[in-house]
Amino acid sequence: GADWRAGCRWLCAVGLAGLVIGADLLVRGAVSIATAHGIPESIIGLTLVALGTSLPELAATAVAAWRKHTDVAIANVIGSCLFNVLSILGITAMLHPLQIAEDIRNIDVWIMLACSLVLIPMLYRDRKICRIDAVILLAGYAAYIASLGWRLG
Repeated sequence: GADWRAGCRWLCAVGLAGLVIGADLLVRGAVSIATAHGIPESIIGLTLVALGTSLPELAATAVAAWRKHTDVAIANVIGSCLFNVLSILGITAMLHPLQIAEDIRNIDVWIMLACSLVLIPMLYRDRKICRIDAVILLAGYAAYIASLGWRLG
């Protein structure tokens, strides 16, 4: 009873501390990479940091899809996007105002909107995202990553 709950509290505290320390290391490392290679921090955030923070999301969604819990998989991705945009940006801006990089404001926000619009018919047509849709989504991401490379060049 009580020993188990105390152990859980201790593990939660250690996990939270690890999360905070890991996030700090991720940001410091990303900024260090950007500075060392002359890459804008926004590009590092849009690639390495985004990938690093999204891998657990990919794992959870892939497991849900593999186990045929497709509602969980789709809801997880959409819920995560909504949480990131609304809650994470909101909470962070409450702590410290966020300056929005010009390239994000002028390019990436519009790409995000366009991707959302591409996804809408996929969610309503036949009520499933099929392999052709998957290829379209993955090709879109590859094109987006390539466009970030072109911005550097």
